[in-house]
Amino acid sequence: MSAPVSPAAAYGNPPIPMDHHEKMRMRNAAFRATRLYPGPVGELLQRELIAFEDFGYRLAVDGLIMRLVAHLTTITAPPPDERGS
Repeated sequence: MSAPVSPAAAYGNPPIPMDHHEKMRMRNAAFRATRLYPGPVGELLQRELIAFEDFGYRLAVDGLIMRLVAHLTTITAPPPDERGS
């Protein structure tokens, strides 16, 4: 009798765990989200990125989550007086 095969492995692309650097980059983007987008939008972005980081597996390199991380880590935050804080 053979061992059961996971669905991802059956298609030839098993999930790849994120390395420490990728997780820290995602966590950094999550905490920048609340500074760049105050209110519910920033909180939603933060929660989703933290959940994805907790998930711990890499999906598409050019997918929506990684594009969001790139966006949040490359834009500059406005000074505090211009954000309404």
